[in-house]
Formats: sequence, C-alpha cells, structure tokens
Amino acid sequence: MIRKDVKVLYVDDEPINLMLFENLFRKKYPVLQASSGEKGLEVLAENTDVKVVISDMNMPGMTGVEFIRKAKALYPEICYFVLTGYEVSTEITRAIESGLISKYFRKPLNTREIHESIVAQLPGS
Repeated sequence: MIRKDVKVLYVDDEPINLMLFENLFRKKYPVLQASSGEKGLEVLAENTDVKVVISDMNMPGMTGVEFIRKAKALYPEICYFVLTGYEVSTEITRAIESGLISKYFRKPLNTREIHESIVAQLPGS
C-alpha cells in the first residue's frame, strides 16, 4: 500500500541508482528524483510536500552532505538521510552528530532498513 502522504526525493548522479530506487520504493511512497544536488534543490522548490530526502554522498559538484546542508537551511522540516557506497566519512559522522541527517545507509540498498527508518521519522510513529 502506497503512503501518498510521504513523498520521497532521492538524489543520485547515477541513472541506474535512480531507476533502482524508484523501482524498489514506488509501491510504498511517491518517489521524486534528482541527478545532482542542484537539481535536488530545484525539485524541493517545486514540491513543498516532500517529507523525506535521501541523497547519495559522492556526487560531482557537491556532496550529499553539502546538498543537505543547503536544503535543510531552506526546508528544515524535512527528514534527511545519506546513502553511501564507501566507508563512513568524518563528514557523515559530523552530519549525524549535529542533527543535519537522521541516519546514513550503505549501498547496496537495504529496502527494509530504509523503509523502517523512514517510518520511524514520521509523526505519530
């Protein structure tokens, strides 16, 4: 059953990852996509009902944490997560400790972990 009240934005510079994420989660949530941090900011400006943002960490132009820092300054009510295929960096650790992001996920995607983390962040959970 789809949670239409929980719109998710997934940001990743690799088209295959965008397609995979949408295929895995579109039956649970409306999924929006962006191929860069800059495009992610544009999507957020056009979709004020986004509740969750999940961003890849390593992207050209700006990292996931840099994107989230900019996005959270504009949209502090959104819940933010980072996804990484690499070791957890100091930047990610600091982002968690400061409350910038709620959690990080490792690639390959663990759909159960991501879904449970999204649900846990929703009001009334």
